Amino acid sequence: MATKDLRFFDFPEVEVLPDSHPRRGMSVVAALSEWLVHTNRRLDGAWTQRYEHGVPVTGLEPVEVDGTTGTLVQFKPDRSLGSVTVPAASVLSRLATAWPHLEVQVDDRRND
Repeated sequence: MATKDLRFFDFPEVEVLPDSHPRRGMSVVAALSEWLVHTNRRLDGAWTQRYEHGVPVTGLEPVEVDGTTGTLVQFKPDRSLGSVTVPAASVLSRLATAWPHLEVQVDDRRND
């Protein structure tokens, strides 16, 4: 999460996402966020880790297994990016259809 994803950088034939942008890996989101919390749930265990400005500030911390699997990423974009617009729900829904097992939820707390 804190380093560039070598599978997708430096290759002109990089995978293109449904919005036509090249895939770059979660490290880019972590680096451009004031904070990011990455939680993984697997059948054999679950853990979370917090990053600030792309740098891990915790180790892998176990979380209680609840029988679910998947990855949850929560983040706050860095203020230096300026105003961040969230795409309309219809746009996110359309983009998410490329991955049938992906669920996208936007929780916009900018006015909190």
